[in-house]
Amino acid sequence: MSCLAYMPDELVSTGQLAEVTLVPMNYLAKVLQLLAKDGLISGRRGVGGGYRLKRPSSEISILDVINAIDPIERINACPLHLENHSGQLCPLHGRLDAAAKMLIDQFSSISLHDMISEDPSVRPLCNTEMSKRIDLTIGNS
Repeated sequence: MSCLAYMPDELVSTGQLAEVTLVPMNYLAKVLQLLAKDGLISGRRGVGGGYRLKRPSSEISILDVINAIDPIERINACPLHLENHSGQLCPLHGRLDAAAKMLIDQFSSISLHDMISEDPSVRPLCNTEMSKRIDLTIGNS
């Protein structure tokens, strides 16, 4: 997603994304399907096809991306269904829930645009040398 955010108006092929992110193509294709299903990206098949963000990078939070692939879930009740934990979480699950809430709060406040704008010399999750060859540049998003 961060690599797509650098080129918001262009279609980027799965092959290009795999090369830049160092993610195996088969796995990446599955991830791209999940992102498309959740409405974060759109794709076009065939020659000249690829993927692009469906919304500006400033409108997509890191939490949106995470939730499309593997949502962070809060713990509302004892996952072990222990009778003596009815109505409350044990100290372990209480702390795990607090950590999940902290992640949700933090990731919901960070946009893709924030990630790619923070330090232009370091591209998040993008192999810088390969991305230079593919000419990924920050777009006006």
